[in-house]
Amino acid sequence: MIEVGNAIPDATITVINAEGQDNVSAVDFFAGKKVVLFALPGAFTPTCSEAHLPGFVVEFDAIKATGVDTVACLSVNDAFVMKAWQDAQNAEHLTMIADGGGALTKAMDLVLDTGDFGGVRSRRYSMIVDDGKVTHLNLEEGGGFEVSDAKTILSQLA
Repeated sequence: MIEVGNAIPDATITVINAEGQDNVSAVDFFAGKKVVLFALPGAFTPTCSEAHLPGFVVEFDAIKATGVDTVACLSVNDAFVMKAWQDAQNAEHLTMIADGGGALTKAMDLVLDTGDFGGVRSRRYSMIVDDGKVTHLNLEEGGGFEVSDAKTILSQLA
């Protein structure tokens, strides 16, 4: 499993942008900038839609004020679902990452297998990535939502 000090592994991710979507290398996406990345099991799911994503929407300006270049949300969903969720949550200022086949999630060994409920998903976490290296990792256990929230990230950026 990825740990603090590790580099983000190479995998292709789909980044949602104003023009649509781009398939990019995760290594390239994280290179040369400070990124707050948070990941969750699924778009439009209860905790993800009611607490996790909205917290980063509310705290976006405060996070950016600490010198963060990008605040990104990753889920093992397709790009169309991620764009629809971004629009529904008024989260246009966040960078949405569709890890449709779970390539990056698998490469980081942060897979949550929900079986028939939803299949392969991402575990819930947040991290700070500085020039491709993980400097902080807040990984939830079980179905918890205790340490991967925006306020925890803000305290780590202070």
